[in-house]
Amino acid sequence: MPSAAGSGLEPGFRGVICASFGVTGDTAGHDTGDRPRHDLRFVSANPEALADLRSVLGCSHVGVRLVLAGPPADIRAAAAAAAECGLLEEEMTLLCDEAGPRVVYCPHCRARTTVGAAGTEAECSGCATTLFIADHFSRRMGAYLGYSAHVEEAS
Repeated sequence: MPSAAGSGLEPGFRGVICASFGVTGDTAGHDTGDRPRHDLRFVSANPEALADLRSVLGCSHVGVRLVLAGPPADIRAAAAAAAECGLLEEEMTLLCDEAGPRVVYCPHCRARTTVGAAGTEAECSGCATTLFIADHFSRRMGAYLGYSAHVEEAS
């Protein structure tokens, strides 16, 4: 995967960085106008890919824009990493494949579980609590909020 040193990205880059994830992520059709463009392609938003993205963003200056395309779990993780690097929400465009998996945060044990769509239930990978997957998304955490699905039922 690309790194800042081997990516061809010059220090101070101020164009558009387009990062694609998985087989559904594609930024090829995204028009960047007359701004310089730097394309990155990752299989998934694994720790190595996110480290590469952070490295590339570290070579850029104020004014760079970021386009992320792919499954929700991948682009949300990449957006959280970009936010850690100082990018604002307004500097990012997310091209989300809504059919892809989502990451859900469990407030009970703080684990993250990859699941299907919002509005369904899933078992937490950390504490086995049955979680209802809310539509609430935390940009800081890069995950949707889950909460105990049957908390109000009598024991």
